[in-house]
Amino acid sequence: MRKSEARQLIEQAYAAWDAEEWQRAADLYEQVLAHYPDETSSAEWWYDAALGHKFLRNWEKAYELGVQAAARAPRGEGDPAYWNLGIAATIRRDWATARDAWAGFGIELPAGEGEIEGGFGHACVRLDTGGEREVVWIERLCPTRGRVVNVPVSGGRRYGEIVLHDGEPNGERVIDGSTYPVFDELLLFEPSDLPTLQVTVTAGDPADLEALVDLFTDHAFGAEPASSVVFHCSCCSEGTIHKERSVHAGAQRVCLAAPESEARRLLDQWAGEAAIGRGWSGLEIVG
Repeated sequence: MRKSEARQLIEQAYAAWDAEEWQRAADLYEQVLAHYPDETSSAEWWYDAALGHKFLRNWEKAYELGVQAAARAPRGEGDPAYWNLGIAATIRRDWATARDAWAGFGIELPAGEGEIEGGFGHACVRLDTGGEREVVWIERLCPTRGRVVNVPVSGGRRYGEIVLHDGEPNGERVIDGSTYPVFDELLLFEPSDLPTLQVTVTAGDPADLEALVDLFTDHAFGAEPASSVVFHCSCCSEGTIHKERSVHAGAQRVCLAAPESEARRLLDQWAGEAAIGRGWSGLEIVG
């Protein structure tokens, strides 16, 4: 391939990219890279080709091309080629490559080999199940994975599942002066075996409801009062939202994540800890 022909293909690739024709753009880049893998601009072409396949959710190609992009990127400088490779390698459960990618980006990881189980703080993830979206809280296990730590109320999702999310935040939540990023989900990485239940509870005081949430949390289960759930339109959800977690007294529905027998036991325990003001009824499995 002559360089003049390569330049024409790259111009076509740029045009396809601008039109969000990811497959065509990636194919054109690869045609050129097969002949010119190490030109001055090749690192950019490798990156764009890998990113195009990431947008297409073609993780095998994103990984294959991402390895080439990262090999041509500077280490320790936050180059996004490493981040995209880290995502693709994680999806493949290629932990050695994922660890090297995160280190190449400049992230300090827990020592060891294999699956990354670190403490990367809390964040939010926008779950997307068949077009039904819900923002949930996660405990971040690595730069791209997190365990869901509240009970999803829609879409058949579950407390405790591990989700894999994108690297660029798409919104934020500000609580008590602290800002948390909101990431978009890329895929469900590991399902949870905890069923989702609903129950009607009566709480004489907001503190009673907080006590119920704490009781389930202390047993590695989840409880999500309906009064703590706020719905936002998509444009607001992707912006900055200032909020405080709050619950209210009275009768209301609560979503629980626990085996049914354990849920009944804990509900009875919670109700029995107060002489008046606490009760429950209508426990049912919903997901």
